[in-house]
Amino acid sequence: MSGNTTSLGTLSKTRIYLQGRLTRLIALDQPSVWAILTTPERMAQWLAPGSVEQKQGGAVKLNFADSGTVIDSSVIAIDAPRLLEFSWSGPSQPTRPVRWELAAEPGGTRMTLTVSVPHSENIAATCAGWEAHLQMLQAAIDGAPIKFPFETFKATREGYRALAAALA
Repeated sequence: MSGNTTSLGTLSKTRIYLQGRLTRLIALDQPSVWAILTTPERMAQWLAPGSVEQKQGGAVKLNFADSGTVIDSSVIAIDAPRLLEFSWSGPSQPTRPVRWELAAEPGGTRMTLTVSVPHSENIAATCAGWEAHLQMLQAAIDGAPIKFPFETFKATREGYRALAAALA
């Protein structure tokens, strides 16, 4: 995908964050997509083992055993089955909001993921990681879960690097 940015999300810059916005049309109804985002057994198929306590301030815990990354944060905003936002951070790390918005559409649910990182962090790698996890999410929906697709990560990272350079 290097040099091809047509299937990538969009990047923007705010006063505080660099942001990536990735959108997918999922051929499932909104409650089913919500369950994939919030149910521990479904999350483990495409993201990581963990849990999301579905209430404002509720605990968000994810354990990426292969990389040693642990997310230990809390729900920032929730309006089931439409909106979920939490920080993609561990203890003593900067806030990195991850916002999932779900909207019913003919043929399924429009899922918009907005990821935010401080200006000093690598938005290209962040978005590429989420592109890979969204590929894993679709594979889990299709009934054929996959491991983290590093080729997708590497290819989309190059595309996002080009988009990030344009923000500077």
